[in-house]
Amino acid sequence: MGKQLFYRIGEACKQHDIQPYVLRYWETEFPVLSPKKSKAGQRVYSEEELQLIQRIKQLLYEEGYTIAGAKKKLEAELAQGSLPPLAMEESDEADAGVEEVEAADEPAPAKRSAPLPTKATEPTPPPAARLDTEASRQVEKLRTGLQEALVQARDILQLLP
Repeated sequence: MGKQLFYRIGEACKQHDIQPYVLRYWETEFPVLSPKKSKAGQRVYSEEELQLIQRIKQLLYEEGYTIAGAKKKLEAELAQGSLPPLAMEESDEADAGVEEVEAADEPAPAKRSAPLPTKATEPTPPPAARLDTEASRQVEKLRTGLQEALVQARDILQLLP
């Protein structure tokens, strides 16, 4: 499937193997997940929002977090400026036009008392790799900002006579 700028709710749900009502519920629980609306009033999701959906699903179904715990974990990750490497790798696949459904997408909630730390188990990348990662984050943030500005400009143009 080729890369698109925006995906309708049905397309987003199909990619992540979830039901639309689940995604609409997540929108109420995770303020960071707030899709724009099309002219027809349909929800449209950006690539960044698809990454967030994947991460939320991973936190809830694979890592066994509650909604409240997943919300805190996601907010902490976003405050640090990045999602874990899994989401980064998926965005790289999406950039190449490859969308794969992994076995990780199957719901298998596991209950545990406390989440395992992710940073403690990951080796610290060399300084050059960190710079590349930081630069790629900045480029991605700029790209996302430009996409949002373009959507807003289109909305304004529709309001003009």
